[in-house]
Amino acid sequence: MPSDITEPDPFDAIIDAPFDAALSERYLVYALSTITARSLPDLRDGLKPVHRRLLWAMRQLKLDPAQAFKKSARVVGDVIGKYHPHGDASVYDAMVRLAQDFALRYPLVEGQGNFGNIDGDNAAAYRYTEARLTKTAMQLMAGLDEGTVNFIPTYNGEDEEPEIFPGLFPNLLANGATGIAVGMATSIPSHNVAEILDATLMLIENPQAEHADLMKVFHGPDFPTGGIVVDSPAAISHAYANGKGSIRVRARFSTGRDEAGNWEPTGIEKLGSGQWQLVVSEIPYMVQKGKLIEQLAGLIADKKLPILEDVRDESDTQIRIVLVPKTRNVDPDLLKESLYKLSELESRFSLNLNVLDAQRTPGVLGIKPLLLQWIVAQIDILQRRARHRLDKIANRLELVEGYIIAYLNLDRVIEIIRTQDEPKPVMMAEFNLTDRQAEAILNMRLRSLRKLEEMELRGERDDLLKEQDELQKLLENPARQRTRLKRDLVNLRKDYAETTVLGRRRTTIEEAAPTREFSMDAMIEKAPLTVILSARGWIRAASGHEPLDKEYKFKEGDGPAFVLHAQTTDKLLIACDNGRFYTLGCDKLPGARGFGEPLRSMIDIDAEAHIVATIVYHPKAQLLLAANTGRGFAAEADELLAETRKGRAVMTVKEGVKLMVVREIPPEHDYVAVMGENRRIVIFGLVEVPVLAKGQGVTLQRYRDGGLSDIITLKFEDGLSWTMGGETGRTRVEKDLRQWRVARGAAGSFAPQGFPRDNKFQS
Repeated sequence: MPSDITEPDPFDAIIDAPFDAALSERYLVYALSTITARSLPDLRDGLKPVHRRLLWAMRQLKLDPAQAFKKSARVVGDVIGKYHPHGDASVYDAMVRLAQDFALRYPLVEGQGNFGNIDGDNAAAYRYTEARLTKTAMQLMAGLDEGTVNFIPTYNGEDEEPEIFPGLFPNLLANGATGIAVGMATSIPSHNVAEILDATLMLIENPQAEHADLMKVFHGPDFPTGGIVVDSPAAISHAYANGKGSIRVRARFSTGRDEAGNWEPTGIEKLGSGQWQLVVSEIPYMVQKGKLIEQLAGLIADKKLPILEDVRDESDTQIRIVLVPKTRNVDPDLLKESLYKLSELESRFSLNLNVLDAQRTPGVLGIKPLLLQWIVAQIDILQRRARHRLDKIANRLELVEGYIIAYLNLDRVIEIIRTQDEPKPVMMAEFNLTDRQAEAILNMRLRSLRKLEEMELRGERDDLLKEQDELQKLLENPARQRTRLKRDLVNLRKDYAETTVLGRRRTTIEEAAPTREFSMDAMIEKAPLTVILSARGWIRAASGHEPLDKEYKFKEGDGPAFVLHAQTTDKLLIACDNGRFYTLGCDKLPGARGFGEPLRSMIDIDAEAHIVATIVYHPKAQLLLAANTGRGFAAEADELLAETRKGRAVMTVKEGVKLMVVREIPPEHDYVAVMGENRRIVIFGLVEVPVLAKGQGVTLQRYRDGGLSDIITLKFEDGLSWTMGGETGRTRVEKDLRQWRVARGAAGSFAPQGFPRDNKFQS
């Protein structure tokens, strides 16, 4: 090497530029690359570059559905070597997904070997698996040899690859896509091909069709794993109108299909002796079954779902997840609702129709503009195919016309060939032939020189001229183009009709009923109880509904205060004379083997307060509250529930004032009867009693001395009744109540003859 030649200084290549400008410029290039060449699908064929290159490489390897499988390693090697210079693992993962029938609604690759499963297990290494294209993939690539799309150089310029695939299969909506780019993402669910084509045909027929009309034939997602979309039709329609939204998908509870192919709807499998279990036959899309089973088992182990006893995976080729309830008394609908809330048996799929249009520009499109642009792309492909065919016809016609001239002048043509050193220019001049025609005649085989060949050529020319005329009319008439596209789509639809195994809708669109307000209390097993509260505040609950007058054992010096029937799912409202109400779940009550537990250990009741009422809470019920001063009001039971141990202050009491009576108001009652310690009674309409959430209330009865003794509600036409004394326990009824019927707040009149001496309506 000559000594006078020196190495270039590497610092000469350094460009002096602001760092932030250089960084932003390079990051912008990277961002555009991820958007246009990696993450977002093309609207026209619904594919990302890696998927398109995979299918193209498989086509080049002649992996048609009718051909034998080839090793996946061979396909991956060709893809990364010729078209997609990225990691083999990412390319193989993309190929595996194209073959998974639980990932793609209409798989584009047919796999042989272990291609993973819905449990979340990975596919075997590519040296063990084999693959070939499906019929759907061939339909997506149909027309590649007919001049329908542009071919672009590969990354190294050694080969070519198609810019898009021209087939009629609506892959973007049929198989969907997901991807995350820089600053944007896409999330498109799969749909039913028959519904996509029906909506497309409607728009071809009437491009001005309303979105609402489209949604009558295009119902929403059709996921590979089935399931049930439980959003309302209005919510689904709104999401597809904007191209953004959220789709709520639930698992399907079913024990199988009937003879008509319909799913058995409840999922309840009877086991005998009243026992039953729930069976899940389909799970939401993109939920791994293995992780779902672990999640359900975790709910049982952590006691977050006490009404669920066990979960078993009995799946084979079909999903079968068995859920065993704690007891046969568990409400199946409640168990389902709880599972939806606490597990991935209900999930949400984000809808984001963000795609690249024909100009490679990203944008979020509603279903109508998306289909309209796809129709435009297919019309363009149709026109390009027609022009390509016209060029082929023109080339063939040129040759056919030359052959016909040759046959009409066969003897002279043979003479020229035999006598001339350069027959080609002589023939061109004598018969007015083109260079291609003369060359074709000279290359004819001797066996073609027969009369029958002339007739076949004339027939071929007529056919070509007829086809040429039709194609020219097609290119000149947009209406003909739409008609041709409609015909081709109708033919495609036959392969994906609702009656075919592949075309039958898998996901049901079924709006869910309003869900119950979810709480852990709702998952308590329902069972009858008899609640016993002693005078000293010891509480317990006996199983079953025991007689209310039964003699229970109490500690020495203690006795019964309240005995009532309830269910384990009920709540107790406990009212104290200081005006505070407390709430206690019946499932938390101690058993009746001993004397129970002090109520004050469960709720914070003031030491000086006394319990005046224990009532089973009923939603939307009303209670009548009255103080010893004769003041009171009605209260909604829902407003009395307390969320803490300290209870809720309801009746405001001053010194010397105490809450004395709390009674539930039956819906049919319309009057109030108040008894004073002076044995006077007033009866007035229930409408005169205000409904308050808190306060002192209004005057119910006025006293000169003493105070309130008792208060009840009644149905006026039934009269006033009370229990007579003595062993007979006879009940007396006073029908004529006019004497005591006055306005609220009056002093009242004396009680009727024979009224109990304790001044109580109910003893």
